[in-house]
Amino acid sequence: MNEEIKIINIEDKNYPKLLKEIKNPPKVLYVRGEIKSDENCFAVVGTRMCSAYGKQVALEIAGDLAEAGLTIVSGLAPGIDTFCHQAALEREKRTIAVLGTGLDEKSIYPRENLNLVKKILEKGGALISEYPPGTRGTQFTFPQRNRIISGISLGVLVVEAKERSGALITAEWARKQNRKVFAIPGPIHSLNSKGCHYLIKKGAKLVENANDILEELNLPPLSKKTVVGGETPEENLILDALKEEALHIEKIIEKTNLPAAKVAGTLAILEIKGKVRNLRGNIYALSR
Repeated sequence: MNEEIKIINIEDKNYPKLLKEIKNPPKVLYVRGEIKSDENCFAVVGTRMCSAYGKQVALEIAGDLAEAGLTIVSGLAPGIDTFCHQAALEREKRTIAVLGTGLDEKSIYPRENLNLVKKILEKGGALISEYPPGTRGTQFTFPQRNRIISGISLGVLVVEAKERSGALITAEWARKQNRKVFAIPGPIHSLNSKGCHYLIKKGAKLVENANDILEELNLPPLSKKTVVGGETPEENLILDALKEEALHIEKIIEKTNLPAAKVAGTLAILEIKGKVRNLRGNIYALSR
């Protein structure tokens, strides 16, 4: 993996313009990959311990925003952050990870995302940090880097977050920086919804799809997607069962009354066709 780390100071022409506007911007940025001073970035963040619903929403909305021309920014953390980076990469778009550590391979956290780092760089994306190589993450560095995530972005979407969450710290930085804050609603009894509902009550825009964000940013909307039907009765039964939410394979078998082997085989075919995705743990969702 190419470990070339560039140093960009605040006077450099490549230093992100929006980041210069915030209070206490980093005087120096360490960068791996390509950074552009005036691109339209948008941050999508959330909890590390996300649900299947949160993963589905992150992949769908971050992917659509990338398709609309926004560079997706997140923090490389496990959970929602990871899926947002992956969503952009799936659409062959660039994404930026802002780290709370040094950018050298030995310092990067989390270790399980080193392969994701490689893909981000291969696809023309970037890693950014205000910390020099060799810096390990601390309880201080991660909250501090959140101001950069929001600072380089036009707005911040929180997908899932508990009441005490790093994602809410990012949203608070965004508010202080006069960035737009967006949040995904969720089930009222879910702890992962509490942070998002708090933000919505405080004035964050409720988001159901990417166009809710693009409209607020005065950017052209994406054309509405048409849900493509299946090619067999079994495919249609499964696609219909997944219309409202992601489901475990056992629940799909129950809802469709199809034999287990038929459901497993049909899901595999639908995955190959790109009509459903496995969210891990045998939980399936429509590829919207």
